[in-house]
Amino acid sequence: MSEIVWRGMTRAELDKGYNNTDAVADSGTRRDGWIARSERFRAEHAESLDLAYGPLPRNKLDLFRCGAAKAPLFTFIHGGYWQRNAKETFACMAAGPLANGMDVAFLGYTLAPEATLPAIVAEIAEAVRWLRREGPRHGVGQGRLVVSGWSAGGHLTATTLAMDEVDAGLAISGIYDVEPCRLNYLNDNLRLTAAQAAETSPILHLPKKSAPVVLAYGTGELPELQRQSIAYHEARQAAGLPSELLPLAGLNHFSIMDQLEAADGSLATAAARLGRSGG
Repeated sequence: MSEIVWRGMTRAELDKGYNNTDAVADSGTRRDGWIARSERFRAEHAESLDLAYGPLPRNKLDLFRCGAAKAPLFTFIHGGYWQRNAKETFACMAAGPLANGMDVAFLGYTLAPEATLPAIVAEIAEAVRWLRREGPRHGVGQGRLVVSGWSAGGHLTATTLAMDEVDAGLAISGIYDVEPCRLNYLNDNLRLTAAQAAETSPILHLPKKSAPVVLAYGTGELPELQRQSIAYHEARQAAGLPSELLPLAGLNHFSIMDQLEAADGSLATAAARLGRSGG
């Protein structure tokens, strides 16, 4: 009999429960499309790419401006379970927020296992501070700042919500309790200790004060991914922190991103609403 390692699941079941790529048949095709569209987008908007916010090779960010003065700044953190992908892959997603009158920043960060998860969290915090401190010299960051991210980026979004620099958050299909990732295949590269998993789990460190957040997920996602968003929302509500749950019917872990890229998509319009008022 296989040992139960997490919420009634064996290691094999837990591996499957967090493997978004295997769960979505066209995940590779979708990612290829993001890369192709993003290459074109960056070529057409090459004015402010790869600005350094820190000393490490991936401590860089890209800025895209909508043209409005003191526009809200939509700041996006890429996913890939903290060990894959790059900011360049997702540049095409700027189209939706730009069309809704937002400037956009894409953040890079060092990947595991080169960096520990606590170190990655610290890099993202420094990038956010840089945007407030240095952004105005580049024409961004004087209005409201909305931090967003997908998958691992949703987790990293949650780690910024107590920062004074952050006005609102939009976390998409995120991980808010890291412990199951320590117990499954992801830890081959993450190399998390139990202490690090606890330290970096937003659901275990609810602040006294937090920016409002919209927690979005697709109802076609893996059950564990849906549970993560629902549980974090309920924990925030119980702690009296502003939180909104946004389940998107039928969407999976990859198709949900269509709603950010499209100007009238549910995620792009949610970002614009947060940029206006935080509500």
